[in-house]
Amino acid sequence: MFYKLRSSLLITILSTQGIAFVSASVSVTTDSIKIAYGEDNRVETYDAAESLQKLAHSTAGMIKNIKLVPVKNHYIMPPATLSKEMRVCKGEKFSSQPSSVICSGFLVGKDLLVTAGHCILTKEDCESSSWVFDYKINPDTKRADIMIPRSRVFKCKEVIESKLEVTAGNAQDYSLIRLDRVVEGRAPLKFRKKGKVRYAQKLNVIGHPSGLPQKITTGGKVFRNSNQGYFVTNLDTFGGNSGSAVFNATTNKVEGILVRGAKDYVEDPSLGCHRVNNEVEDISNRPDLGESVSRITNIKALMGKI
Repeated sequence: MFYKLRSSLLITILSTQGIAFVSASVSVTTDSIKIAYGEDNRVETYDAAESLQKLAHSTAGMIKNIKLVPVKNHYIMPPATLSKEMRVCKGEKFSSQPSSVICSGFLVGKDLLVTAGHCILTKEDCESSSWVFDYKINPDTKRADIMIPRSRVFKCKEVIESKLEVTAGNAQDYSLIRLDRVVEGRAPLKFRKKGKVRYAQKLNVIGHPSGLPQKITTGGKVFRNSNQGYFVTNLDTFGGNSGSAVFNATTNKVEGILVRGAKDYVEDPSLGCHRVNNEVEDISNRPDLGESVSRITNIKALMGKI
């Protein structure tokens, strides 16, 4: 999910022991503006390689508490489809599936989760949101569960370190939060702790494009790698992928957090609905295209720097 700042002010929140310090504040809006490059490489989790399915077990989707309806030991997820929510044309990929999630995230500790800074920046953001694991299409029914067991839903307890920073030469967008309890049976993901991803490295991403049930996307690679805060790839990502773990396809370690990119959908004037915005796969000479990924090495708390 791309963000647009109405001010050039710097936003930085660093929180330790539950105390947040804010250097400045600006008004932030978010737009659904990711894209498919070449062939759309998004697939259902059950159709991906077993190694990627294992990684997906440790990823989650964010949903506002107000949209979760409690029923005994379950929560009811919003049932509205992508076609209804975003006016995506019928027949477009996944258009009949529910669009319930607004951001993605992934485990880096027994109760620690990383997402994008524009998804969870403040204590108020934290307290108003929940995280749902295994929100995905069932291979037998070909549907997503609407009734989610409470055991798979976690509240945000604390913002440990959060940053949304845009300057002339840099941009960082990440958040490290603590969940309300330990996540049992799901292994924290391994992540890069020093250095940076190499140019042209192949990448994968796991998350919730356009708020859909979990999808796995392969076939991306690093196209621009000079900025200290982020690198640019051609992964097929969409709004809702914000906060998704971007994996090194060779090591399966997390290289960064998907945060922003080019336009998701374009209007089909003949039908009055939206189609996936397809662009060229090779974006070497297209500075206007690309999906930005915040480097995970910039999260100081994970690197043992605070």
